[in-house]
Amino acid sequence: QVQLVESGGGLVQPGGSLRLSCAASGSIFRINAMGWYRQAPGKQRELVAAITRGGRSNYADSVKGRFTISRDNAKNTVYLQMNSLEPEDTAVYYCKAATVALSGSQYDYWGQGTQVTVSS
Repeated sequence: QVQLVESGGGLVQPGGSLRLSCAASGSIFRINAMGWYRQAPGKQRELVAAITRGGRSNYADSVKGRFTISRDNAKNTVYLQMNSLEPEDTAVYYCKAATVALSGSQYDYWGQGTQVTVSS
């Protein structure tokens, strides 16, 4: 079993910054891709950014140039640096990890979510 624990959400004014962290623990052999998703009220969950084990990243068009995803493989942790935040970024942010067990089986795990609110 793998647990993902997110932190770093909160209330911030427009134009401000936040840094989200997501640490994975448990029976992990290897973590492949990790990503951040968000879900605003009344909307579907959407991909914000993802990063491969080797460090290649991709972003939603709406956050390009403002958000940066990174990871520390030694700590099984993924980060999301969010700058120039806008009210439209308000959502619950979830991290996701694509893991591989010793058996070779692949599983996706989700964190519990952390609220980000951008408001003056």
